[in-house]
Amino acid sequence: MASYLETAAGVAREAGAVLMNYFQRGVGFELKGAFDLVTEADKASEKLVVERLSSYFPSHSIAAEEGGGGEKPSEYRWYVDPLDGTTNFAHGFPMFNVTLALERSGQLIAGVIFDPLRDEMFAAERGSGSYCNNHRIRVSDAPRLEDSLLATGFPAFKRHLNLNVHFFHQVAMVTHGVRRGGSAALDLAYTACGRLDGFWEFGLKPWDQAAGILMVEEAGGRCSGMKGEPVDVHGKHLFASNGGIHSQALELFGEVFEGRYRVPLPQLNAG
Repeated sequence: MASYLETAAGVAREAGAVLMNYFQRGVGFELKGAFDLVTEADKASEKLVVERLSSYFPSHSIAAEEGGGGEKPSEYRWYVDPLDGTTNFAHGFPMFNVTLALERSGQLIAGVIFDPLRDEMFAAERGSGSYCNNHRIRVSDAPRLEDSLLATGFPAFKRHLNLNVHFFHQVAMVTHGVRRGGSAALDLAYTACGRLDGFWEFGLKPWDQAAGILMVEEAGGRCSGMKGEPVDVHGKHLFASNGGIHSQALELFGEVFEGRYRVPLPQLNAG
């Protein structure tokens, strides 16, 4: 299994170099949907990753965000996001990454998240822990929701239907704050290494979260759905935490799902 992780890290580093080349000279972008961007860099990075993985592991299936992968019947499936944080990237906002994860018979076994701007390689292998640049990482020890810093994200597509603003407000009111960096994979990596105490989001795709889920779990944290159901890379929502605040956050989420607010929304002053 070590060869899978080492190979994934090498491929992610190559793809990160491709992204940096585009980022430093600036790139244009096009729309996948009304607000969903795709850049030349997405396509170039994905082409490199898919070519490398197909060469090293020709029997493996590859699910890639931009559709350039090769889905096939296989015990092994790679989840590839060649540029997580595309909107950030396109606007020059410095928070993006390459993320790869490998699943065997439905179980995540290896994953990497590479931030080329900070040269940080987050890596996890089932049963062997999580690391950043070869140093072991652990989740934070915050015991209470009131002591925690969390992150979340909002979708580009159908954002008018997304309910997360209700959760954002309630969590922000009872914690040290909520960050919205625009890169789910890095939010999960930061949860794994203790920079954040938790992360939640609706509507993530498997390639957004697969590596990060494994990373948080191997760093001693906990992942589930926002209603406490078992974690699922194809699920409707995700909550990852240090474990210590997990039950408290799920209780708060449950209240919001039921339309009960601990802290009322502020009233706008007329005129």
